[in-house]
Amino acid sequence: MIRYFSLVVVCFLLASCSARKLSPFGATPSESQLQWHELEYYMFIHFGPNTFTNVEWGHGSEDPKVFNPTQLDCRQWAATAKQAGMKGIIITAKHHDGFCLWPSKFSTHTVRESLWKNGEGDVLRELSAACREYGLKFGVYLSPWDRNHPDYGTPGYNQVFVNMLGEVLTNYGEVFEQWFDGANGEGPNGKKQEYDWPFFNSMVYKHQPNAIIFSDAGPGCRWVGNEKGFAGLTNWNTLNVEKVYPGYPDYHELTPGHEDGTHWVPAECDVSIRPGWFYSPDTDDKVKALEELVEIYYGSVGRGSNLLLNVPVDRRGLIPYADSVRLMELAEVIHNSFDNNLAELAKVNATSTFKNFNAEHLVDNHSRTYWASADSSAEIELIFNEPKTVNRIVLQEGIEYGQRVKAFAVDVWKDGRYEELDRQTTIGYKRILSFGDLTTTKVRVRITKAKAPPVLDGIQLFKVE
Repeated sequence: MIRYFSLVVVCFLLASCSARKLSPFGATPSESQLQWHELEYYMFIHFGPNTFTNVEWGHGSEDPKVFNPTQLDCRQWAATAKQAGMKGIIITAKHHDGFCLWPSKFSTHTVRESLWKNGEGDVLRELSAACREYGLKFGVYLSPWDRNHPDYGTPGYNQVFVNMLGEVLTNYGEVFEQWFDGANGEGPNGKKQEYDWPFFNSMVYKHQPNAIIFSDAGPGCRWVGNEKGFAGLTNWNTLNVEKVYPGYPDYHELTPGHEDGTHWVPAECDVSIRPGWFYSPDTDDKVKALEELVEIYYGSVGRGSNLLLNVPVDRRGLIPYADSVRLMELAEVIHNSFDNNLAELAKVNATSTFKNFNAEHLVDNHSRTYWASADSSAEIELIFNEPKTVNRIVLQEGIEYGQRVKAFAVDVWKDGRYEELDRQTTIGYKRILSFGDLTTTKVRVRITKAKAPPVLDGIQLFKVE
């Protein structure tokens, strides 16, 4: 009888603990996706025959000998990206013209047929090695459209493309992101290809199981629906993947995502530092202004998306000086803006706390330590011993448990009462709000609408000069 009673007590306690466990809500990210979110900002490089012919979309009929960079230095690219605060580089290994930046066995339109290094060169080998040297992630863009390959538009081409993928994914080390362009036009035979996306994706996961696959439909991350670098003010990380596909015509849906999406497919913002994607001498004086790049940063990273900033390599095979200078200016602004987190000095109170997910975790400056509410709405106060001047607030959800917040507001203490400063919708991985200088002793965050009790990873406050 005593044994039976003890067993009942143990079962009751286990059931109680289980009932009080913080459970995920809705679609959630994989560990690879969580690590992808934490990258935030990395470089895109468009490079190929188009660099030398001054066009954006080559026809595939270009003589491969036109590709002949005289000073190609992938270490310069990697060093620039590292100093710019970027976490990786994605290279256009094969654009629509079909030219391969590696000596593919499945094409005759490659660096092997070029004059560069007498046909002995391999851009992917040099870049992947440079990325490893500088501690950067290495990613590849491959367009399935091929305006050169004779098999394009035939049943056999999908196998050809998968063979090319296999080369890229097995010969250059870890690939953090596989970027698929959904463009689908005619090949040299006047035919269009019916792409076998499940086949393509399976090849990626076979060789690079932790890679994030980019396309309109993911499944790792999605196009944000524009090439301006801006995510939606409302930005859900979830998508109904049975509805969306690469080349999806209602791409405006990709900007906010789907609130009740079945899968975690976060947005990536791709934009070029110049008017075009490939280098053109005509745009040497048209590098985006620092102010525009700062605005893009706040409109992408500041809205919970990753920023993929294209920096085209010139005909020497180098990142041009003007582009590099602008990147360093942007890096300085970002560093100076978010270097001194004033919230670390605050005392934190919350109106609701779930179990041991305490409010102090919000200001401990550690990722993946969370505050969780026991209720669907909650208020958090940051209280200072003496007045602080702030003009930025950074909020992060604990996306490991899903995206929950539908609406929130920020208040500041002024003249003996709280005044509402801003009111927004989603938070997601990161949300940055900017406002004029405010000197105060208290800041309050109110979660006004949530799909489930909110979980936050952090609150930070800054004074940007």
